[in-house]
Amino acid sequence: MMTAAQMRAARALAGVDQRTLAARAGVSLPTIQRMEASEGLVRGVVDSLMKVIQALDEIGVELVGENQASERGGRGVRLKATAAQNPQG
Repeated sequence: MMTAAQMRAARALAGVDQRTLAARAGVSLPTIQRMEASEGLVRGVVDSLMKVIQALDEIGVELVGENQASERGGRGVRLKATAAQNPQG
């Protein structure tokens, strides 16, 4: 799954605004706005979420999940685990 913060960061890395991502994904602008306003994991219709993920992939953004290695080289963003998230370190 994808978090709202990850979605905003992915869009920023791709250099596209919400309207452009909506058009590329074939969803409405309010759908993108609602997804990005979610707290934590993006909430929405699974089909719409999959369209957005596919559009980001086609734009050139690789979404990297927690504790997941990147499949390809390139620029990216990943948040470090905080002490509260990772009690071991």
